[in-house]
Amino acid sequence: MRHMWRSEGLRGLFVGNGLNCMRIIPNSAIKFFTYEQLSRKIGHYLIDHHGGDGTLTPLQRLTAGAGAGIIAMSTTYPLDMVRGRISVQSAGQAPMYRGMGHAISVIVRQEGVLALWRGWLPSVIGVVPYVGLNFSVYETLKDTLVKTYGCRDERDLSIATRLACGAAAGTTGQTVAYPFDVCRRRLQVSGWEGASKLHADHGHAIAYRGMVDCFVRTVREEGVSALFKGLVPNYYKVVPSIAIAFVSYEQVKELLGAEFRISD
Repeated sequence: MRHMWRSEGLRGLFVGNGLNCMRIIPNSAIKFFTYEQLSRKIGHYLIDHHGGDGTLTPLQRLTAGAGAGIIAMSTTYPLDMVRGRISVQSAGQAPMYRGMGHAISVIVRQEGVLALWRGWLPSVIGVVPYVGLNFSVYETLKDTLVKTYGCRDERDLSIATRLACGAAAGTTGQTVAYPFDVCRRRLQVSGWEGASKLHADHGHAIAYRGMVDCFVRTVREEGVSALFKGLVPNYYKVVPSIAIAFVSYEQVKELLGAEFRISD
């Protein structure tokens, strides 16, 4: 951050943020909607075949969350790819991309359409524990607190308590999935000369042959710790964002008169 502040100023800290918002809005909408639908399907199956009230186990919540994460990530992945490229453009040089539309056209023309999904596989693998654990831990922690303190339902839990549950969920998911996130970001700029100052070999941008090659080379050349490089500052962004996203979603649903519980 100090380097970005010195070289690009305050504006540099928000490069690509507009595009990030354009990605996050549909991604979050698809993710929450899909999780609710999958949770309902699983709950109805449990009622029809096993009786009971259809309450999901932590593993079933993880499965529904993983499915929702895969669908949301796959749908919006090209926007994430472009956002990553725009965010790491070298300061002091003429930018290669002038915006989202220009970046997409340049990438497709120079690298092909499939380049928009470069790094997709590690993202799919990483999103399973990341989003799955986010939903599973958040819902399970709330259930435990409701039963422990004899609350009528989750609405008796304070917003601060639910934010804490969301923070714990975000921390757990991010820690487990972070190596895949590192691999995803490196594959997104693999072979792209615009990132040569950030990650290069003999003056040229490093090009990986795929996810396995990225993991192997990263560990061999930089050590296992490189797979967790940037994890702590990433907590500062991800943990509060996950907590706020969960609580905001529930509060808006309550205001609109919809079911309060995410998995109801």
